[in-house]
Amino acid sequence: MVNGSFNAWLVTLSFVVAVCVSYTALNLASRVATAQRRYVGMWLAGGAVAMGVGIWSMHFIGMLAFSLPIPLAYDIPKTLISLLIAVLVSGFALVIVTRRRASLVRLAGSAVVMGLGIAAMHYSGMGAIRIVPLITYEPKLLIASIVIAILASFVALWLFFQLRGGASWRILVQRTLASLVMGAAICGMHYTGMFASQFAPDSYCVGATSANSTWLALIIAGFSLGGLLITMILLLYDSHLESRSRQHATALESANARLQHLATHDSLTELPNRLLFDDRLSQAISYAERHGGRIAVLVLDLDRFKMINDSLGHHGGDELLKEAANRLRGMLRKSDTLARTGGDEFVLIADEIEGESDAEQLAQRLLESFARSFHILDVDIHTSPSIGISVYPQDGARASDLIKHADAAMYHSKKVGGNTYTFFAPSMHEFAQERVELENGLRRALVKGELELHYQPKVHVTSGHISSTEALIRWRHPKRGLVPPGDFIPLAEETGLILQIGEWVLRQACRQAREWQLQGLAPVRVAVNMSALQFRQKNLVDIVQSALADADLEPTYLEIELTESAVMHNAASSAAILERLSRIGVHISIDDFGTGYSSLSYLRRFPLDKLKIDRSFIKDVVANPEDAAIVHAIISLAHSLRLKVIAEGVETEQQLQLLRDLGCDQYQGFFCSPAMSADEFAEMIRAHNGGKFDPLATMSRLYVPRKRRTAAS
Repeated sequence: MVNGSFNAWLVTLSFVVAVCVSYTALNLASRVATAQRRYVGMWLAGGAVAMGVGIWSMHFIGMLAFSLPIPLAYDIPKTLISLLIAVLVSGFALVIVTRRRASLVRLAGSAVVMGLGIAAMHYSGMGAIRIVPLITYEPKLLIASIVIAILASFVALWLFFQLRGGASWRILVQRTLASLVMGAAICGMHYTGMFASQFAPDSYCVGATSANSTWLALIIAGFSLGGLLITMILLLYDSHLESRSRQHATALESANARLQHLATHDSLTELPNRLLFDDRLSQAISYAERHGGRIAVLVLDLDRFKMINDSLGHHGGDELLKEAANRLRGMLRKSDTLARTGGDEFVLIADEIEGESDAEQLAQRLLESFARSFHILDVDIHTSPSIGISVYPQDGARASDLIKHADAAMYHSKKVGGNTYTFFAPSMHEFAQERVELENGLRRALVKGELELHYQPKVHVTSGHISSTEALIRWRHPKRGLVPPGDFIPLAEETGLILQIGEWVLRQACRQAREWQLQGLAPVRVAVNMSALQFRQKNLVDIVQSALADADLEPTYLEIELTESAVMHNAASSAAILERLSRIGVHISIDDFGTGYSSLSYLRRFPLDKLKIDRSFIKDVVANPEDAAIVHAIISLAHSLRLKVIAEGVETEQQLQLLRDLGCDQYQGFFCSPAMSADEFAEMIRAHNGGKFDPLATMSRLYVPRKRRTAAS
């Protein structure tokens, strides 16, 4: 029996190759398992070749590490067959790990096939040695090598499944340790097989050469490790591309989800918007129709929201809407749907109700949720909802009808004062239709010249002299006749038409004041009311100057009346605007003083000329001592700030006498005259002031330099 020896360096090299093959195989298993379907075949083929060549190289280097006293030669075709077996076995292993999961029985069966394949590769490679007589094998070691191959295959497949997912540092460490174990198992199988081989004493090789096996082993190892390195580089690059692709896909999915959310939800309150609400209402109607159920649609509109929005600004209004949405959410069942459909309007679906009593109880809970004040921007705000209710199926079988009818009921709740709920009734159709017609008519009124100004005189309390008037808008409707402002100004504010109407009033009042002067009347200062929306226009001062220039009217004959809430919103900005208006000579007064809230520190900074006491304090000023005390306090406050005071809504001699005793400067109201047309006002002025016009006396009355003006001027 011929005894051979092993080259320790080549044995070590074969172990290194085995470990590298194992590590590459684990990474290939991970990539093949997660690859997209269209790329699986490519990775299987490439991975099988790289892995097979690596395994074969390890075995061939191990064979070259074994040396005999005689030179060896190898049969090329048989050697290539052993390489092919290695590639096929590698491909089989990679196919197994493409499955989502595998039972132990399946793993064991696959390990047997794979182990036998590895043994076949090894012993076919040994059979490629062209030695005479043929190599024989010690049976026990032969069987042991095959068992080791099967066990190593089982361990390898199990590790493939355990470590194929993820790319964390723990997985990388585990794969490295697993590669050492697998490499040792592969070497154990190979060298057990080598120890099983037996060579006869007179053995010789056919066609043997004296080629240096060490260099051949190094060349094969170099090619093998190079191939494995290229495979790892491709795996890393592909993993990087896949990671970026996954990130892009995740970002795109997130963006699509966000876009979908934005398309179906209100950005301020995160409630469903009209689009999503309509879809859910249609689904609720379909379900109720199939099961004979009933649903209620509730439309809620916040009372006095515009005034609050004007007072606190858009930021404060937005905060109020968010807080209101949160309170409404807290009153709902899980099956209900609450949506914000625009402005301060919310719509609610209450499905699967038993009857109107359920909807009524829900509406009552919604009203009660608004009993507590809202704390917005350090201010306690009180508001309430006006609620309209329609019920399926009696109030409509279509979503559009239910919403329209609930909307009509809501406007009826607003019409009766708000903070209540109303069920739809057929008679409400007329109100809803009337409102639509009113809005369309108001748009036409601007174009067709149906708007006109009436004038109510402002009278000096002590002398009875009339030197100013307030311009009040009226709408002469072709069918309705004269429409009072209370019927269309709120609508104009809702639709934004108030800006166009407000500018028309300003220009028309300036033209009329100048026209009276040209007719020979004593100059009269004309006061115009300005909405908060109009006051916040960036080009307000330019508009006022343009109106004065077009009418050729001196600024001192124009007075602008603003509410407390309008000027107190962003008081610093308001002070700057008022200063610019005052600087050009326009007079400024605070309308409805006492009904809002004012900071006296800012009131002192505002360049004001006059405070107007709201009619609510004048109505019972004679009979109610509290109202009289409030009026007296306002007059005293105004005079201390060198401001004039005018009381509106004076209707009796007793009211006028009390105002005279309290030191009020001017008054207006039905006691003197209601608002009248421009011609009627001119006639009244001629009769009241005797038609005489003293320019020096008038100028001394109307125009006093601001620094010298006193409360009595």
